[in-house]
Amino acid sequence: MDRITLSGVTAVGYHGVFDFERREGQPFVVDAVLHLDFAKAAESDDVRDTAHYGEVAERIKDWIIGEPLNLIEALAVRIADSLLSDFKVQAVDITVHKPQAPIEVPFGDVAVSVHRTRQQSVPINGELP
Repeated sequence: MDRITLSGVTAVGYHGVFDFERREGQPFVVDAVLHLDFAKAAESDDVRDTAHYGEVAERIKDWIIGEPLNLIEALAVRIADSLLSDFKVQAVDITVHKPQAPIEVPFGDVAVSVHRTRQQSVPINGELP
């Protein structure tokens, strides 16, 4: 399976379990690996035959800045399901980083990762892709 890797999509979101996180916001960073077959796109040389990574980046940003969630695990799964639902991909790997998480000890980053395939996807709009 071929891959498109999109790293470091960053936006301010209001996700977290603490009131101040939802009030003040903080940066979230998302990495996405899209698994798909490039054969048709390579033959046609047409962006419509692949996953348009500019549109993927916009979708990820929309989830980051969208409705606040308690857990970055929930954010990662929603992003994965959305990309599977709306783009020509067979599987996705999503990592959500929360570099300013409210942790009392020094740390470099906290991140969660999910892998979803088309068969595991939960319908977003009532239908499986």
